[in-house]
Amino acid sequence: MNNPVVIASLDQEGRGVAQAEGKIIFIEGALPGETVTYDTYRNKPSFELAKIGRIIKPVFTRVTPQCKHFGVCGGCSLQHMDARAQVAAKQRVLEDNFKHIGKVKPEVMLPAIYGEVWGYRYRARFSVRYVAKKGGVLIGFHEKRSSFVADMQICKIMPPHISALILPLRELLVNLSIRDQIPQLEVSLGDKVNVMVLRIMEEPNRADKEALKVFADHHRIQFFLQPGGANTAYPFYPLDETELSYTLPEFNISIPFHPTEFTQVNPTMNRMLVRSVVNLLNPQPKERMADFFCGLGNFTLPVARHGTKVVGYEGNSETVQRARVNAKRNKLEENTQFIKANLFEINEAWMEEQGFFSKMLIDPPRDGAAAVVNALGKKGLLPKRIVYVSCNPATLARDAEVLVHMKNYRLRAAGVINMFPHTAHIESIALFDKL
Repeated sequence: MNNPVVIASLDQEGRGVAQAEGKIIFIEGALPGETVTYDTYRNKPSFELAKIGRIIKPVFTRVTPQCKHFGVCGGCSLQHMDARAQVAAKQRVLEDNFKHIGKVKPEVMLPAIYGEVWGYRYRARFSVRYVAKKGGVLIGFHEKRSSFVADMQICKIMPPHISALILPLRELLVNLSIRDQIPQLEVSLGDKVNVMVLRIMEEPNRADKEALKVFADHHRIQFFLQPGGANTAYPFYPLDETELSYTLPEFNISIPFHPTEFTQVNPTMNRMLVRSVVNLLNPQPKERMADFFCGLGNFTLPVARHGTKVVGYEGNSETVQRARVNAKRNKLEENTQFIKANLFEINEAWMEEQGFFSKMLIDPPRDGAAAVVNALGKKGLLPKRIVYVSCNPATLARDAEVLVHMKNYRLRAAGVINMFPHTAHIESIALFDKL
């Protein structure tokens, strides 16, 4: 046990940050403003990783975690912190990244976008592990700092009807002949359909298949089986199930998707995010916009609904094809175009070939959009407005530095969307206008 320290802030992993004897200490479970002791589990020359020991002086933002697995399960890291305080802390992380990485400051911080903090997660990838010594199957996220699967019985961030299926699923899988050949269970929920994708290393036998069918009928879910990579997942039972999809009612949009395709985990917050993006873009008829990393058309189609011509760029050819189908189903094919492009390798010449866009939307994965922002070249082709949606404040700040200090944009506004309550993940949005 080390001497008490005062926690100054949270880092991007949700750990409390303190200083002691010239070193930075990252302490799991500690909150800003608290005085705590800590137990070091990794000691480096300039920093230490630690678990919280004794809380000498707690803060008012500390709350009792609602999930009995919190602290062991690695799925959540902030249940001990008040939900609104979580968002405030994430906003400070975003501001710090802008300051220290991007050397920029938003002119305005947008009000945080809040939603439900429990039962919000419509997508999850659980590990499955048959433990012969215990004669049982575990289904859950990994334990913290471990490859072991947490012994989960419930999951508070999943919808209640899915959380209630964890124990029945464990009982189902332990009685299959291939119980030790199922490493993963992926949950993918639509507005009307509940899908579970079983990653199988061996074909189930006849009795296994019958057991899966009985379970699916009783609990009103659809099973997919996945013998290889994500693109090998196929519907197993029932085969006549309603299509997996989600809706954006404000824009009269319906987006079908495959259970292993990327969609936002939080559908309520996604609707609010789409609304915010569209409001910031302020699309007008006859404008021409670009949507980089467009996916299935989550933003492309609502923008196109305003009569704007939108070109969506995406790196996966199958996703591009599905986006085209989605546009047609929503009667927006005349206002949209979808192009396959490796957006991590584009340059100024490629960008010039695409022609002029009055506005751009950039929604990259965690690696950010360095190639896209650096490819913005000729002054006459620079868009007057860019909206950037990010799941990683560090790469957003890095790209903001390029846009502000090299491409002559103003960082007009930025804010946080509480897409992942009780986790350290930070979803944010930024608005750039050309000077």
